[in-house]
Amino acid sequence: MLQASRGTVKAGTNFNAGADAEVLHKAMKGLGTDEDAILQLLTARSNAQRQGIKDTYKTLFGKDLIDDLKGELGGKFESLIVALMTPPIAYDVTCLRNAIKGAGTDEKVLVEILASRTPQQVKDIIAAYRQEYDDDLEEDVCGDTSGHFKRLLVILLQVNMIFSSLSALFKAGEQKYGTDEQSFVTILGNRSAEHLRKVFDAYMKMTGYEMEESIQRETSGNLSALLLAVVKCARSVPAYFAETLYYAMKGAGTDDDTLIRVMVSRSEVDLLDIRSHFRRLFACSLHSMIQGDTGGDYRKALLLLCGGDDA
Repeated sequence: MLQASRGTVKAGTNFNAGADAEVLHKAMKGLGTDEDAILQLLTARSNAQRQGIKDTYKTLFGKDLIDDLKGELGGKFESLIVALMTPPIAYDVTCLRNAIKGAGTDEKVLVEILASRTPQQVKDIIAAYRQEYDDDLEEDVCGDTSGHFKRLLVILLQVNMIFSSLSALFKAGEQKYGTDEQSFVTILGNRSAEHLRKVFDAYMKMTGYEMEESIQRETSGNLSALLLAVVKCARSVPAYFAETLYYAMKGAGTDDDTLIRVMVSRSEVDLLDIRSHFRRLFACSLHSMIQGDTGGDYRKALLLLCGGDDA
C-alpha cells in the first residue's frame, strides 16, 4: 500500500506562511531574481503548505504568486516550480488536458497517469476535470483515441473491480493463434492490483511466460504500452516509476516533461521507494543520473526533491 510517509518531501516544521511569502517576495523584488532562495524554500514545504503560502502571498502583496514566479523564472526550471505550486489532483488534470487537447495526443501521459493512480484518485481527477473545464474526461479521451487502447483507458476511468477466471487470459494469449486483445483489455483493466498479481503468478505457472512477455509478443503500439503499464503498476508502482524516470533520461536528450511530472507527483508519495527500486534495477542512483542529465537551478531543485544519493 502506498504511504504518504514514503515521500522525500515532508511538511516543513515551524511553518509560517507569512514569513515564507515574504522570503519569496524579496527573492523576486527589484533587479535580478534569487532563484536559489525560491527553490530551497519550495522544495522544503509540502504541497499543502505551498497552497498556504500562495494564499498568504495574495493577501500580503495583492498579487498571484504563480504569475509572479512565471514572470521571474524561465524554461524547465519555471515548469518545475509551477508544477510544485499546483495541488496534486489539479496537476494531474492539467497534464491530462494538455495531453488530450495539445497538438496531437500525448499517449504517454494518459498511460502513466491512468495506469498508476488509485481508484479514488481517478474519481477525484474526473470530478476536478469536469469542474475545471466543464468537460467529461471519458468523452475527451474517447474523442482523441481509438480501438482497444481507447477501451482500456475507458475501463481504467470507470475503476470497476470485477473478478474473473484466469483461463480467459490464457485463452486470449498464448494458447491460441492470434490474440483476443479485448480479453487482455477487459481482464487487466477491471481488476485490483492484489488480484492481478495472483493472476500473473498463476499465468506464469500455467504458460511458462511472464505476463509482460505475452503482452509484448501479442500486442503492439499504444495498447502494448498501456497494458504493460497496468501490469507493472499492479506489480509495483514505485518500480514502474523508477523505470519511467530511467528511460526519460537514458540516451541522447532528456524527456523533461516526464522527469518533472514524475518527480513532482511522487515527491510526497513514494519517491524513497522509487529511489531504492531505481538503484536495484539500474547501474546507478537516481540522484547521479539527474546530476549527469540536467543543469543549473533546474538540476538543484530536482536533486532537492530527490532528497539523497543511493550510490
